Amino acid sequence: MCGISGYYSFHKSISSTNILEMNQALRHRGPDDEGFWMYDHGEGVSFSGNDSTLKIKEQFPVLQEGVSNIALGFRRLSIIDLSEKGHQPMLSENEQIIITFNGEIYNFKKLRNELETSGHAFRSISDTEVILKAYEEWGTAAFEKLDGMFAICIVDLISQKLILARDRVGMKPLFYYQREEGLVWASEIKALLKNEWVKPEINWDGVYTNFLFQTTLAPQTCFQHIFSLEPASFMTIDLKNQQITKEKFWKLPPPSAKKISEEEAVRTIDELLSESISEQLYADVPVAVMMSGGIDSTLIASKSKSFSANVNTYTISYPFSEEEVRNASLAARHFGVSHEIKKVSDEEALEQLKENIQHFEEPYSSFEVLINAAKYAHDKDFKVVLSGNGADELFAGYSHTLKLNRWLLMRNFNFISPFIFTKDKFSQRVKNYFSQDYMFDFFRQSQISMMPLEAKNVIQPDIYSKINPDLSEYHLSETKNYSAYFEYDMKYSLSSHHVFRDDLSAMKYSVEFRYPYLSNRLIDYVSALPENIRFNGIQNKPLLRKTAEKYLPESVLNMPKKGFSFPVNYFIKNERKVSDFITGNLESLKKRNFFNAAVIDKWWNHQEHEYDWVKIWQLVTFELWYQKYFEK
Repeated sequence: MCGISGYYSFHKSISSTNILEMNQALRHRGPDDEGFWMYDHGEGVSFSGNDSTLKIKEQFPVLQEGVSNIALGFRRLSIIDLSEKGHQPMLSENEQIIITFNGEIYNFKKLRNELETSGHAFRSISDTEVILKAYEEWGTAAFEKLDGMFAICIVDLISQKLILARDRVGMKPLFYYQREEGLVWASEIKALLKNEWVKPEINWDGVYTNFLFQTTLAPQTCFQHIFSLEPASFMTIDLKNQQITKEKFWKLPPPSAKKISEEEAVRTIDELLSESISEQLYADVPVAVMMSGGIDSTLIASKSKSFSANVNTYTISYPFSEEEVRNASLAARHFGVSHEIKKVSDEEALEQLKENIQHFEEPYSSFEVLINAAKYAHDKDFKVVLSGNGADELFAGYSHTLKLNRWLLMRNFNFISPFIFTKDKFSQRVKNYFSQDYMFDFFRQSQISMMPLEAKNVIQPDIYSKINPDLSEYHLSETKNYSAYFEYDMKYSLSSHHVFRDDLSAMKYSVEFRYPYLSNRLIDYVSALPENIRFNGIQNKPLLRKTAEKYLPESVLNMPKKGFSFPVNYFIKNERKVSDFITGNLESLKKRNFFNAAVIDKWWNHQEHEYDWVKIWQLVTFELWYQKYFEK
């Protein structure tokens, strides 16, 4: 687990100050080591950095002021093969193929055995070298074989190509800036902004989708000319003519027509989850399991005991989470693992509120409890934490999925929408509901964000006129069943939102989150199951509940779905500090003339619905984002 950065200048050599500053911006992702590789006029040279280990500095000179056409930067968080043999950028034996890699490959031992059988010899026990050899053996076909999370850059001097790749569901982020000067890439946007070519500009199309979905839909970001490489894809840049191509190396399998019993599905899921947990527990550093008190993470903790005698678990406690904490403690006692509770006080939650929000590189609609979870793991010397994230998307866990069948019926009456003329809040909500023609619209409505009309009203007309509100480019297969909703959940709820936020939260404190529910084989298997087994429209996560029955206490199994997040509405209403924080930032925002001040005041002074605070918080976090990335 690390951070990567780099640039390729199409026309002229540029200063190494760029890669030094980009790499420094990622220091929190990898404090254990750093390295560089510079290429100019047909010659590549490896360098160490100021934060490199002593042995690496003895092996490579420290990078000073210089110039290059291509530069690779790397920050290391040592998880597997803690020795200097795992140092990056890593070069092939003939020094013609160079790799930087952020992530973990859980099946690297199996791939290594396969490659050794084909005649490859290894100098380290790292998964990075396995990827390097896999690319030498299979080319870009290697990406589909990798089971894990990854963002990869490969420079292939033999075929004169530069390749960027990202894992199947986007667990590891990879952003890039593309203009006529060249290409810049990094694990976080913060690093891109350190490059001399990159000047921050607002991408209002990205802001618009952010307001509607609580996250910016990939490949867009909230910055002009900065994109997110889409999951399960790789981008190839020809070093001879700078031509850029993009390809997908995997897509979700469609549901199979093959008949299968629920019992067989439960048995197979149990086996695949066990396999995934056993692989993901492997590390050369301490590992913990984060339990929220719900089925997803508690099941992982329960099954982990079979593979590790000393399983460490912990739960983050915050206002109104008493039931979850109680269930987590009960479950830990039930299957006999060590368990600690970290209580996050109101003061602690607010302590670094501004800094934490600005860390996310785009407006955000919540307090991020996972930052507190990562900090606690870091303080307890846990570099690796297993998470239950991904189970909700994979197993139909969100409560709004239970409204799907009703919506499929009600959409037949969408013709009444143009005939709703009243302007009161209830009428507008009804009009919005009957304007959901596509599964994409139903998915948007479920995200509890601004409605399209609300976004249009709050954004100043001269800005809104430049926004493209037609989001049909983000539409997926649009079949009229759960399978279509599942696609949106996996691509936009999981990839663009949850694992992206998870990564930024964890890496702020140099911690690696791992996701046993997101192994290749488990995703492929569940995706291909007949819809009637995966989704019944009555109960969330029916299949996972069945799988968990023999492991978990009844109180955990029957616990209603609840999100793992701070009660922001409670803080707004009860914490003067939060209220003042909001009003101060809203006043600052109104002066920028991006948004309609009268609408902002109306939203702030007339909060009636349970989630009216979300729109306010999106505007506050926009202001904080703007302060951080646009004001010097």
